[in-house]
Amino acid sequence: MDTKVLIELIGYLGSALVVVSMLMASVVKLRVVNTVGSAIFMGYALVIGSYPTAVMNFFLIAINVYHLVRLFRNHKEYDLVAASPDDGFVGYFLEKHRTDIAAHFPRFTEKAAQADCVLMVCCGGDPAGIFLAKNAGKGDLTVLLDYTVPAYRDTSAGRFLYAQLKEKGYRKLIARGDVDKHRDYLTHVGFRQEGDVFILELGSR
Repeated sequence: MDTKVLIELIGYLGSALVVVSMLMASVVKLRVVNTVGSAIFMGYALVIGSYPTAVMNFFLIAINVYHLVRLFRNHKEYDLVAASPDDGFVGYFLEKHRTDIAAHFPRFTEKAAQADCVLMVCCGGDPAGIFLAKNAGKGDLTVLLDYTVPAYRDTSAGRFLYAQLKEKGYRKLIARGDVDKHRDYLTHVGFRQEGDVFILELGSR
């Protein structure tokens, strides 16, 4: 392949990553992808001698790194709020995030009223996620929904929730992973797959 064409393709790749990053709901992913795209585009600009473009991308990288460091240093303070199945805000939250919930939990068709355990995870007063489960006996919970809004999908909300469930005396969580992203999340936070379900032993955490 001609060197000039290869250089142009690298430039297009950097530009594409910067554009794609703007479509991401997660602030962390946005800044990480934007940083990678800016770094590639800065290299491209240096190669073709476009120094003002290189300088601009250098500062974009610096800004992203600064905000990423702040995001990872800031410890999120979560609260767990018990709710009732017929709570108006529970219905509002489920409806507001209905499309995203359906994308990650395609089997979730149960009404909140079917849940024995309804918990809202909040951060700084803002709702970060919702947990719906049925009592399976002996301290076990069958998870109907364990949904976190995009801004808090760094596993911290889930880990906080599971630690609180352990303190409440629950022994085991039984969940399903119907899409790849959710299966990856379950594995990452400590669930193990057993057949068609994923198991988290809270007593071993």
